[in-house]
Amino acid sequence: MPDPSGKDAGLDLIGVSHRYGARLAVDNVSLKVARGEILGLLGPSGCGKSTTLRLAAGLEDLQQGEVRIGGEVMAGAGRAVPTEQRHVGMVFQDHALFPHLSVADNIAFGLGRLPAGERRGRAEYWAGRLGLAAHIDSYPHRLSGGEQQRVALARAMAPEPRVMLLDEPFSSLDSRLRDQIRDETVEVLKQAGTATLLVTHDPEEAMRMGDRIAIMQAGRIEQIDTPDKVYAAPATPFVARFLSETNEIALKVTGGRVETPFGILPARHLAEGSNALLMFRPEALQERETGAGLALRVERATALGAYRRLEVSSGALRFAARLPAGPLPAAGSTLHFGLNPDFCFIFPAA
Repeated sequence: MPDPSGKDAGLDLIGVSHRYGARLAVDNVSLKVARGEILGLLGPSGCGKSTTLRLAAGLEDLQQGEVRIGGEVMAGAGRAVPTEQRHVGMVFQDHALFPHLSVADNIAFGLGRLPAGERRGRAEYWAGRLGLAAHIDSYPHRLSGGEQQRVALARAMAPEPRVMLLDEPFSSLDSRLRDQIRDETVEVLKQAGTATLLVTHDPEEAMRMGDRIAIMQAGRIEQIDTPDKVYAAPATPFVARFLSETNEIALKVTGGRVETPFGILPARHLAEGSNALLMFRPEALQERETGAGLALRVERATALGAYRRLEVSSGALRFAARLPAGPLPAAGSTLHFGLNPDFCFIFPAA
């Protein structure tokens, strides 16, 4: 049960809206991030996710709604607590390290209230925690991109913030290093029990790091849930498309179901005779024995490491399929496919 004292509370945004002139950048957003939880705020560029983070941090003046940290009102209801008093840590794509300060001094930058010895001790602790002990007296220009990112994280964690705000912090790193730094960051945040809001446009990053994901479009939250539920049961076509490639077929509801080229699927949640949109992910197409399922012509086959991506067609219909790694079929060959209903979604046609 939640602690009524608010000690277990993390970050709460309640009915938050924000305009830039005539443009509504954030539209009535409400979300909660509990202590020890990582919430991935995911969406395309310009959807309002970074503005939402800046409102939480106090970097933008709140126009409507309320921001609470640790159960305490930070903005709204006639109150506006400055950023430096909100006990938040922030890490951005630009590491923003001070080039004239050592790693130790960069980490200790926000610890001015502590005695010098304690500042150094806190810096050494976080440098060791993030694999930077050997670089404690080095300067940023001597560090790799991954090491600079670790320094930025250590600096944000050193003041022991109640909330961590991460805005596209890993996008400048190469893919292998990015995965390593992501995993290290999750471990550090979990051990510290910090409520974390991660802003990203990368679905894999949000699903890899987030306990829950909030999908944002045009200033609004379309869905908040665990990564597996958002992927397996998207609330809208936008959510389905944003998380991965989709195949789509326009259909009509008859007798509480739709007839697809692969067979019948139930659609009792839609009105009889209405137009429907069937969406399914590439992995929903599963190869069958010759003579079973729907015969599809291979237009293109590509090896992508752990899986193969095929473009297949039947008349005017063209689909993407994702199959386990194996030999690539020749272009022009025929394969037979069935459809896994667990990866199919049927929405009302727009």
